Amino acid sequence: MKLIPEIREDVLRKSIARARERNIILPTFAQMKDPGLIPAKIATRLQDVGLWDMDPANLFRISWKNEPVKHGGGFGEGNWIEFPSSLTGVDATIVGIVGKWFPTGAHKVGAAYGCLVPRLVTGAFDPDTQKAVWPSTGNYCRGGAYDCALLACPAVAILPEGMSRERFEWLQEIGTDEIIATPGTESNVKEIYDKCWELRRERGDGIMIFNQFEEFGNAIWHYQTTGSVIEEIFSHHYGDKHEDGKSRLSAFVSATGSAGTLAAGDFLRSRHPDIRVVATEALQCPTLLSFGFGEHRIEGIGDKHIPWIHNVRNTDMVVAVDDEQTMQLMRLFNEDEGRACLRREGVDETTIEALGQIGISGLCNLVASIKTARYYDMDGRDVIFTPLTDSMELYSSRVEEMLDKHGAYTSHQADQHYGRYLLGTGTDHLRELTYADRKALHNFKYFTWVEQQGRSAEELRQLWDVDFWHEVFSQDVVDEWDQLINNFNQAAAIG
Repeated sequence: MKLIPEIREDVLRKSIARARERNIILPTFAQMKDPGLIPAKIATRLQDVGLWDMDPANLFRISWKNEPVKHGGGFGEGNWIEFPSSLTGVDATIVGIVGKWFPTGAHKVGAAYGCLVPRLVTGAFDPDTQKAVWPSTGNYCRGGAYDCALLACPAVAILPEGMSRERFEWLQEIGTDEIIATPGTESNVKEIYDKCWELRRERGDGIMIFNQFEEFGNAIWHYQTTGSVIEEIFSHHYGDKHEDGKSRLSAFVSATGSAGTLAAGDFLRSRHPDIRVVATEALQCPTLLSFGFGEHRIEGIGDKHIPWIHNVRNTDMVVAVDDEQTMQLMRLFNEDEGRACLRREGVDETTIEALGQIGISGLCNLVASIKTARYYDMDGRDVIFTPLTDSMELYSSRVEEMLDKHGAYTSHQADQHYGRYLLGTGTDHLRELTYADRKALHNFKYFTWVEQQGRSAEELRQLWDVDFWHEVFSQDVVDEWDQLINNFNQAAAIG
């Protein structure tokens, strides 16, 4: 498999000229992992730039380590929430890394960068003659459209018509060239693929489709950045937390989505061989759990197929979460009566104030983390990490919908939901995967990727090879990408 495209010098020269005209500098993967490597002039420039501003300098804020402020922030160790046992009901420490402080308010802006920029710096993508197409169930197409806006590249966002109103409004506000709403909601991924094939037939070489479900740049970005920031936070803050000094990184829990984020589990296993990597999905669409299908309300996690870039061989367990549980926890965590309930139950004020940083998929990951801790009988020595992809800022319309449907949130409801959906969370609807289970899930990719999406059976067989993934996640790959990025910046005479 070739991860570095052939360099097209004619296209590359044009892209370099565009960057020079617009004063665009590209961050390297190394700089996204370690913002301390960012040039001083960029860090100074960012002091006058808002987190979501349409300024190319914000490319350097594609990092987990942004200072948690909306304007002029620098960098730190990252942002995370440690959930106390008064909230989770388990002795294990559950830590959520916060995606709110990325530009766009979600970490998908990084996954999109990992797909787009390697093609930009090789000339494989030509923004003069092509539009970048971002098929997604929400945050990925927002991230891709934002990256394109900063890089002066035309973008097409594709997402289901039933996604939150905020997503569509924001895409319009930033001037996305085209916004295409496909039939259905969160789990209607095939309809997105169908639209991509339609665009291919209609426009040919006039588009380049960056399908997050098959783009290895997505997984590589998470392996490098998400995996490494978790390792740093654990080693610096949790490695010796337990009184006997034997804390252990015991699990990484992530909603499947495009499976890009799950690649952080591949990185963490290389440092912690005993870690459990847990994939999460909606109970209403239990594809990994039982080859099932359906509709659900946990936005941003995709369904009804196994992503091409999901290294199923590295997944230890599948947890399905009821979407009703996430929607009621959304109310418990964000409405006045819910927060009053948490105070009565002894949850500290710092945690309560942080709960708005958890979007719906983050709530799903939190529930799955509690289930994981219970299933594996984890205790105070165990630390679980999980991503909180986005925040409630992107879901205010969902809160309004719950209010319209169910009426004002009451103290009685809050007490019930705390007991049922936090302390009462059990080990139902999960599946610990044997070797045969993993192989079956891997083979299930055939029906999407070979029969529908043009992949070959031989390519599918390669994905089962351990050495294949070692090659994908090799440090040599990103080192070569970083060299190409540096060459690009130098040729544009701005870096």
